[in-house]
Amino acid sequence: MPRKHKTASTNNHSTTSMKKFKDKPTYKIIVLGSGGVGKSAITIQFVKSFFFSDYDPTIEDSYVKQCLIDNQIAQLEILDSAGQEEFKPMRDQYVRVGEGFLLVFSLTDRRSLEECYKLHRDILRIKETDNVPILLIGNKLDIRQNGMDTYVHAAATNMHIPYFETSARTRHNIDEIFIELVRLIRKNKCQYNTNLLLSKQKNTSHCCSCTIL
Repeated sequence: MPRKHKTASTNNHSTTSMKKFKDKPTYKIIVLGSGGVGKSAITIQFVKSFFFSDYDPTIEDSYVKQCLIDNQIAQLEILDSAGQEEFKPMRDQYVRVGEGFLLVFSLTDRRSLEECYKLHRDILRIKETDNVPILLIGNKLDIRQNGMDTYVHAAATNMHIPYFETSARTRHNIDEIFIELVRLIRKNKCQYNTNLLLSKQKNTSHCCSCTIL
């Protein structure tokens, strides 16, 4: 049976005192992909520095990790979602509240890459914008299948999103993908706030303008 766990919380080794995390920015990260591609393994390796090889289908696992990224405080709320089709309505709800997304596929299974295309379209549809922080993640680098490179790079190009290869087993690029995603979320928020400010200034300017006859 798929499992549903309670939230697990852990602190990064670079964390100093808990006072530094008061009023900390929170980043909601959703991990998506087909069943068996290593979503849980990636998440647990990042949060707990532990690798497990047994596949246990997930309904929903959530984790909180506090760390410093680019000398800025960050609290990552990570949701490891179900890969099974029957949980799609739940997945759509996660997308609505998520701020950044990891689309994970297995470098041993081309079909799991095709699922990422569908997930990418779903995210843009639900968010109603193309400007969403998303990374494409090719997991199981340590046992990758030959002949995947052409399909993978074409997918990343077509979706216009950055691509990383990871190994949950060896921890290759595990920290890097979460760090990069937080950077993209920060950039996205900054751009949104800037556009909002410019819009308000423009409206104020229009309200104050007048015509002298």
